[in-house]
Amino acid sequence: MSCGEPHETDCSEVLDHLYEYLDREMPEGDCAKFKEHFDECSPCFEKYGLEREVKKLVKRCCGHDDVPSDLRAKVMGRIEVIRQGQAPEDADGASAEGVRSAGSGTADAPEMETVDAVGSEDDKNPA
Repeated sequence: MSCGEPHETDCSEVLDHLYEYLDREMPEGDCAKFKEHFDECSPCFEKYGLEREVKKLVKRCCGHDDVPSDLRAKVMGRIEVIRQGQAPEDADGASAEGVRSAGSGTADAPEMETVDAVGSEDDKNPA
């Protein structure tokens, strides 16, 4: 999406990283660039406002469930591994990248896709 006006930061870049901005997961310098963009670009500001309101609604309606501490630790550990540029390991200690490359199929057999889930059924709270 583009509003058609020239900006220092392109509309598509802003919208591609909108959730990082909303979640305050980007460097301060980038936040300043995005804020400047929102100040001068009403279509992007509208999209930002809509997504911010949806996020507030979800938090209000769904934000009361406590996350198990072990699940939170697993997620934060995976995020840190990814930020360091390492391939995450599965429960057996094998890197997910190694599993993916080992799953290369042939024309006759479809490639196997692995799923690297953070939690399992055991991690869910009983209803």
